[in-house]
Amino acid sequence: MQILLIGGSGFVGRAVQEALRSQGHAVRVLSRHPQNPDDFAGDVVSGTGLAEASRGVDAAIYLTGIIRSSREQSFTAVHVLGVEKTLKSLKSNGVERIVHMSALGASSTSSSRYFQSKARGEELVRNSGLEWTIFQPSLIFGPGDGFFAGTLAGLVKTPLPFIPLVGKGGFKFRPVSREDVALAFAGALSRPAAGKTFQLTGPQEYSLHELLLLVRNTLGSRKAFLPVPLPLMRIGIPLLAPLPNPPITRDEFIMLLSGNTAPPEPARDFFELPMVSLEAKLPLILRP
Repeated sequence: MQILLIGGSGFVGRAVQEALRSQGHAVRVLSRHPQNPDDFAGDVVSGTGLAEASRGVDAAIYLTGIIRSSREQSFTAVHVLGVEKTLKSLKSNGVERIVHMSALGASSTSSSRYFQSKARGEELVRNSGLEWTIFQPSLIFGPGDGFFAGTLAGLVKTPLPFIPLVGKGGFKFRPVSREDVALAFAGALSRPAAGKTFQLTGPQEYSLHELLLLVRNTLGSRKAFLPVPLPLMRIGIPLLAPLPNPPITRDEFIMLLSGNTAPPEPARDFFELPMVSLEAKLPLILRP
């Protein structure tokens, strides 16, 4: 099959490319920052490049997403308007199949604007009239990820003599490997997955405290943890918001409090996923 991979040059996209090609698919990448001569330059928010890139393909995979909203790129623009323009372009070119990247926790009733926008994107896909599959991954880990190598490692490496811990750190997560995510996306095109939504989670559940402890120990640190009371966090986050790159945003705080976990068995069994463990990959993820 000829597959259009939208957002195919990013952290997850590169792994999905590899998984698709290993299964014999031809891959056409649409990206704002093309990395190869054969890639298509385009932007789902403005719609540029979509018509040309979607012409003649058998299916499309939509991976484009952001975790922090800004003036240049908002959640609504990327997760809703971009999806809307993509679906319109696919239908105008006779493409009947789409596989969509959402997020575990997506809900129209969430107080997180990120989760709200993901839910609106899902609704557009389900009502598109195309054959669709939706994936809702938890935290995705792998070399180059932004959470383990970025956020958690940053908390451990802070010049403070302690590691700040949000509340008591009991919020539950079930992180999933980039490899498992990529295999699921590729498998959706070769298995009867149309009309189904899959939650993508890993083999083990951790609390935030346990995740920080794993990162701390892997980095060889001996710092103690200092719990930061939630009321203090609620006061401090709005004060940090004007910074160019605040350590945590309002949306990230809301998502942290809600946790991010679900049973792995449905997707694992359907796609025969290997379920790569976090401990196996963490030394590589945190390697300088």
